[in-house]
Amino acid sequence: MRLTRTDDGFTLELEGRLIARHSTARPMVEVGRGAGRMEMYRGNFAISDQLEQRTRLPVVEIDGRCLIFRADPWAAPAITLEIQDRTLVVIATAPGLNRFWFHLHAEPDEAVWGCGEQMSYLDLRGRRFPLWTSEPGVGRDKGSEITRRADREGHAGGDYYTTNYPQPTYLTSRRLGVHVETTAYAVFDFSGTDAFELEIWAAPLRLEFYVAPDFLGLVRQFSDRFGRAPRLADWIMQGAVIGLKDGSLSYSRLETIIAAGVKVAALWCEDWAGVRQTSFGTRLFWDWTWNASRHPDLPHRIAELAARGIRFMGYANPYLCVDGTLFPQADSLGYLARTSTGETYRVDFGEFEAGIVDFTNPQARTWFAESVLHREMLELGMAGWMADFGEYLPIDAVLSKGDALMLHNAWPAIWAGVNAQAVADDPDAVFFMRAGYTGVQRHNRLLWAGDQCVDFSRHDGLGTTICAALSAGLLGNPYSHSDIGGYTSLFGLTRTAELFMRWAELAVFTPVMRTHEGNRPRDNLQLDQSEALLAHFARCTRLHAALFPLFSRLADEAASEGLPMQRPLFLHFPEDRATYGEQSVFLLGPDLLVAPVLEAGASTRALRLPLGADWVHVWSGARHAGGTAVEVAAPLGSPGLFYRAGCDDEAMFRALALV
Repeated sequence: MRLTRTDDGFTLELEGRLIARHSTARPMVEVGRGAGRMEMYRGNFAISDQLEQRTRLPVVEIDGRCLIFRADPWAAPAITLEIQDRTLVVIATAPGLNRFWFHLHAEPDEAVWGCGEQMSYLDLRGRRFPLWTSEPGVGRDKGSEITRRADREGHAGGDYYTTNYPQPTYLTSRRLGVHVETTAYAVFDFSGTDAFELEIWAAPLRLEFYVAPDFLGLVRQFSDRFGRAPRLADWIMQGAVIGLKDGSLSYSRLETIIAAGVKVAALWCEDWAGVRQTSFGTRLFWDWTWNASRHPDLPHRIAELAARGIRFMGYANPYLCVDGTLFPQADSLGYLARTSTGETYRVDFGEFEAGIVDFTNPQARTWFAESVLHREMLELGMAGWMADFGEYLPIDAVLSKGDALMLHNAWPAIWAGVNAQAVADDPDAVFFMRAGYTGVQRHNRLLWAGDQCVDFSRHDGLGTTICAALSAGLLGNPYSHSDIGGYTSLFGLTRTAELFMRWAELAVFTPVMRTHEGNRPRDNLQLDQSEALLAHFARCTRLHAALFPLFSRLADEAASEGLPMQRPLFLHFPEDRATYGEQSVFLLGPDLLVAPVLEAGASTRALRLPLGADWVHVWSGARHAGGTAVEVAAPLGSPGLFYRAGCDDEAMFRALALV
């Protein structure tokens, strides 16, 4: 990083990119104090700040590679940064400070992507993004009735920025990457015309900067930095994962689905450990042991399925319900988080309570990984599970090591590490997570996009799963998928056959196809309740299976280079600025362009094809020049789908029209 003194400050540059400009009129750094207020209600957070002090630091002393900032020439140093290669390291701060603002240079037309898994906006420019792992909320749109009602009845409406997986990392159209090493609550504000403001509620360890000649190079660097994700097992990319939570009836229902021609990779039964009924719907019984009354003779069932090439998957999360068998065992061993008065911390999850396994205790971590996940699940014969939650660590919990407030954001990555420890000797096992933070990449084997509503809504429906995959993929998370048909059904909202079919069409072009019955299975249309739906889904699984050679090759590429399977258009067409904000279209690898139908009642799909190639419409064979706007027929079963003319996989892509 090059430091250049100016008449009243300095500039910082990295390989021709201006990082920051400091002057007395516009300081690079501000510091202060605040009293934050965070209220958690079942994973949803209301966060506010009473700012007590915010001080500009216009005076800077440059001592070699150190930048010493003061409020005035006579004041004590407020913060000292040291330039180390491509990093600004925080060396010291004045006592009592807990608010820090860094102002980094921005160009007026600069696009910004990243900040973890964002579901509403791919290009973050013009908006501010609080970074705090939480439930995303229902509807996620303060102007919608479903969000207003969710807010009134459970503080659970969410907003455009709420996400299971935030991360203080972004990249820009200047081929510049920025990462802040912190676990504190942060707000990244990209609304400024010539500067971005990064607000952090604790002194960060450092600010890291990355440059590359192209976007692919930045993604590779991020994957190197945060840890290469384990390669996704081939078996889960060769058929659908069928989610059923109907106890012993799940097996006969699976036979009906198979008889309809559905290619099945696994049966996924969340309810393997039992269920309970609540006002939210059918909830799982959070005691991670086989429930023999719900699933009689489960080991035999698993073995029978395995003999037919079908895996069995389950469900777990990092909490233990107080009325289960594992809670008293963990409590007696001292493996659960405590309250400030020394009692076992019990979290209200909505009509039942659960304890928090304290993963800062190495013995508790090993116990959960080996005695629960490995012994109770893998040794039972499971091929993997949904590793749910991770967002719920209360900030007032007392842990054996560390501050819960500072560990809240880190908790999903810690939870991922526990799961990784459990499957360390089984590369074919697959666990999938919705929560994340910096470092989750090196542990997690598969992301899923969380609990979308069962609809086409702009901020919480089908289309948000694309934005989620693209944003997270840029930060080193190569594999993403979603609940086919959506999950959340509240206030009379139920899924339709059209929604399920359109969701299945999108899932064809993600590495994993997985169905979910949702939070209220009896109120919602299910896959096996309609012959037409089953026939449509069976064809979708055949299309997915036809793409397996591509999926397997992209998985190899992800393991070696860290590149995502689903890619934003600009990753391969960087000179076409019209692609920078496109989030309803994506590339599967470099050559297959997918434009799903994301609106109810639509039978055509309009899009602009990226410059730099000619594109062939898969279903009609029509050829179109890049840069042109097209509208193609897109009846059910034929989403917008194009391949790059002359690509190596042209024969595979042409053959899709015959499936």
